[in-house]
Amino acid sequence: MRLLLTFDDIMEFALALLSLSPAELRALGWSFADRKRLLDHLLASGRVAQGARPEQLPTMPIDLAVPQRDVDRLQLFARRELPKAASNAAMLDRVLAALDAASRRRPAAAR
Repeated sequence: MRLLLTFDDIMEFALALLSLSPAELRALGWSFADRKRLLDHLLASGRVAQGARPEQLPTMPIDLAVPQRDVDRLQLFARRELPKAASNAAMLDRVLAALDAASRRRPAAAR
């Protein structure tokens, strides 16, 4: 699935994932390997952003390729845990909208 977010939103989302305690990971049904895989999707944005001018970087839209199962996991995290860790309510709204849009684009047979 394609996930479109700004670089700043991706980095804040990644920091929130990193802040999960082992108990919070267990509550989500995740292992450390699951979190690492999800972070790897988000951190791939760094390769795209490398050529950007510093003043463009915060609002630069980045298109990430994320497997559907991981979009589903990121949605679960965004709804249950991200509100606790997000420092910016607008970022939370943008992340949820991007994840919802990615889920709506999934083929009907995959739902």
